[in-house]
Amino acid sequence: MFSFITKRLLSGILLLAVVTTGTFFIAHLAIGDPTPGLLGNSATPAQQAAMRAKIGVDRPLLTQFWDWLSHAVTGDFGTSWRTFTPVNDDLALRLPVTLSVVFFATVLSAIFGVIIGIACGLRPGSVFDRVLKFASVVLFALPGYWLGIVLVQLFALGLGWFDATGYVSPEISVGGWLRSITLPSVALALGAIVMIAEQLRNSFLEVNNQDFVRTLRARGLSKRRVTRHVLRNSAPAALTVLAMMFVGLLGGAIIVELVFNLQGIGILTQQSSQNGNIPVLLGLTVMTVVFVVVINLLLDLVLGWVNPKVRDR
Repeated sequence: MFSFITKRLLSGILLLAVVTTGTFFIAHLAIGDPTPGLLGNSATPAQQAAMRAKIGVDRPLLTQFWDWLSHAVTGDFGTSWRTFTPVNDDLALRLPVTLSVVFFATVLSAIFGVIIGIACGLRPGSVFDRVLKFASVVLFALPGYWLGIVLVQLFALGLGWFDATGYVSPEISVGGWLRSITLPSVALALGAIVMIAEQLRNSFLEVNNQDFVRTLRARGLSKRRVTRHVLRNSAPAALTVLAMMFVGLLGGAIIVELVFNLQGIGILTQQSSQNGNIPVLLGLTVMTVVFVVVINLLLDLVLGWVNPKVRDR
């Protein structure tokens, strides 16, 4: 197990190094001179030169990279070129908003996806199974922002059950926090629920038709115990999809943040891209890759526990 974890950690560190290095140079080459985006087109050449000196882009690119890297390995991602506050402060302010929505959406996806997937796997071809297939097509065809708007109209403006926009910290009010993240989380989770359910349903049916399951039935095991064995062998596929969904939900958070006016990392990414705020973009990149590495490591550990053969890869 130690060797298994070590290999996963080393591959994660390599991924982090490659992605962050590539992002640094690609961002600098794509944005070029960031001063027009930071000062506006009305800035004079003297003001632009002063800004370039202030943020350090007047130095050679390799020097800038080494300066950023030497601080980043200690957890210091520098200073925002827009607000001149530490990037870490910006991330600490925005990250709880996005993680609250994404984690809640992941929990909803896991619970309802597993329940629906098992129900369809136990009764393939039933009305419920056909509804799942229809829902998977419809939900993937509908844009996320449209679903968000519909949820706001129905449950926030119409019924008044939830907040239409904004975010309430759980430190202020737990009830307010739940009301503020429920609709964004549901908007994110709808597509993920049907994908997890569809994957689990297909995996369940595949395992259910294998020889060892027939042997278990022939030995007289109860339907509940057989289902438990089938579900255990079907779980890896659903877990893989769930982990992919978490990463995908992080990327899709910008849509719901725009619809529900949530000041999370999705909005921060959009704003930083528009004004060429490279230090913030790099901090967001490192943070996202770390999340991907951690989620994949946890997934491998769970899969290794469910299926010991995975540890031998």
